[in-house]
Amino acid sequence: MGHGGDVINELTADHREIDSLFARIQALPTGDSQRRRLADTLTMELVRHAVAEEEHLYPAVRRYVDGGDDIADKELSDHGEVERMLKELEDLEPGDSRFDTLVAELKRSVTTHVTDEENRLFPLLANSCSREKLQELGEFIRRAKETAPTRPHPAAPDTPPLSKLLAPGLGMVDRIRDLLSGRGRG
Repeated sequence: MGHGGDVINELTADHREIDSLFARIQALPTGDSQRRRLADTLTMELVRHAVAEEEHLYPAVRRYVDGGDDIADKELSDHGEVERMLKELEDLEPGDSRFDTLVAELKRSVTTHVTDEENRLFPLLANSCSREKLQELGEFIRRAKETAPTRPHPAAPDTPPLSKLLAPGLGMVDRIRDLLSGRGRG
């Protein structure tokens, strides 16, 4: 993921990519080994997306949007729920009966979160930030996704400054694990 444009366009493009991954997983028959590969790709994309939002989007919401603390806290809570599900999914094989149930639960949770961001948070942010600030945040988001972890770490901090300090290190370890295991390769 790295689409260009302001923060809203960048994150909205990520949302569509994530929607597509869910659809591809659900289109395959139960037990198909490609579902594991797609679930790994989905996990990688969701984790990078979430870390970038936690590092840059939600601090901006807190700073620029009226009532931003409550909005950011709710979004962070959503991320925690998704990350716990991703951690559970990581250990399941496509033939496991829990795999399909968990993918469906994950999709519902992510879809609810995305709808809230796109219909409520993004318009509020667009109305409270300059075009230049939105562009700058888009660039910050893209850079954060490049070094973000690729695996769920539910116990890791989700707010700056600790998240900004730890995420690149966790990301490096995750990418080494991915390289050695072949995870994330087509």
